[in-house]
Amino acid sequence: MAGRPRQFDKEQALEKAMLLFWEHGYEGTSMSALVDALGIASARIYAAFGSKRQLFEEAVALYESGEGGFADRALMLVDINQAIRQMLRDAVDVYTLQDRPWGCLVVSAATGVAPENTPVLAWLSEHRRQRTQSIIARLEAAIEDDQLSDAINAQALGNFYATFLHGISVQARDGIPKDALLAGVDCAMALLPRRSGPDCRS
Repeated sequence: MAGRPRQFDKEQALEKAMLLFWEHGYEGTSMSALVDALGIASARIYAAFGSKRQLFEEAVALYESGEGGFADRALMLVDINQAIRQMLRDAVDVYTLQDRPWGCLVVSAATGVAPENTPVLAWLSEHRRQRTQSIIARLEAAIEDDQLSDAINAQALGNFYATFLHGISVQARDGIPKDALLAGVDCAMALLPRRSGPDCRS
């Protein structure tokens, strides 16, 4: 009499898949690697998640609801200087965790892909553009609240902070020490004066 298939915890399986994608990227994570890590047959992975891409998208959602959600949480802070600083410092903390892959899953998972996987690249690019827009919107709100001078170009400054945020991921992935990354955050914050402070362009 054949034994019944071993039950598995879908949440735990998704966590393991997330870590694999985070460390090796979308293309670098093979189905055989997923089978080994999740401990279930590929047929059951497809039955539970639909496809490798759907599993990846669920893994990204899990990441963004946990470690990767630090930016949304920081940008909710009332004080704009505190919000931007917290976002960047939290990025350094998350991207250099010793028990997690270094860098950002959304930034590093698909920097280059085969032609058949370009939709994954486009999907991640849209996620990054949304992050940029959230930073720009937060700066615009701070200008409306008189926390920042209306002479500040929120679009340009938001693009800069998004570039810096994504750059932290690349540097962390390359093994740049946490202290060095935090020192860079201090430099980046010099571009965000309070309304009553000196103009950063002077």
